[in-house]
Amino acid sequence: MSLAAEQARGGYCVSHPLDRPVWNALTGRQARLAIASGKAVRIDPAYGPFAVAQDMGEEAQAALLATLRDPEDRIAVIEREPWPAPGGTRLAGEGELVQMVFEGVMPDADDPRIVLLGEGDAGEMAGLAGGTEPGPWSSMTHRYGDYYGIRIGGRLAAMAGERMLLPGLAEVSGVCAWPEYRGQGLATLLMHRVMRGFAARGDRPFLHCYAWNTGAIRLYEALGFRLRARMALTILALA
Repeated sequence: MSLAAEQARGGYCVSHPLDRPVWNALTGRQARLAIASGKAVRIDPAYGPFAVAQDMGEEAQAALLATLRDPEDRIAVIEREPWPAPGGTRLAGEGELVQMVFEGVMPDADDPRIVLLGEGDAGEMAGLAGGTEPGPWSSMTHRYGDYYGIRIGGRLAAMAGERMLLPGLAEVSGVCAWPEYRGQGLATLLMHRVMRGFAARGDRPFLHCYAWNTGAIRLYEALGFRLRARMALTILALA
């Protein structure tokens, strides 16, 4: 049955866990992070804005509406196609993402400058993310999993870590560097370190990137990532 036909009857047709990354993460390996469950799931906003309904049926869409707390609140849905706004909500933003999966050779070299970041680094990590905007960042985003950084002159110059976890898959996320430290290969070194951690536990790396960010896409392709799908980012708010 076609996707359009599934939509018309309130269902949703998918063939791979990565087609519905938020749903599969929050009903699977990261269900502990969900503050809403059932016909719709939403991650604890301290980690990020992600939410999604089980399908496009009336009951599931009403459950998605219920995850919004107040007029200033926003939820972000990542699916293969733009998500229709449930009654009582409005479209607050949208964008196209590319979803890429690692198909290269995992490097085994390390760099002595790389350090594992922790709670004591949370403020600097938030500052770096806020200043470079690698993606959504909230007060506990750094707790998704291991984050690694490189300091130059005592300053956190660059970092990378992980976000969504799916069966046999882990998302590389939070890859960023201050502008004055770009072009030095720091992002590559840090991504390699994050990905080696994934490989050690049997996870294949994947990532999402804004489709307009051609510079980042070229970097990811050079590292061995290949385009799997184009995804739709839908941001919803109360009407």
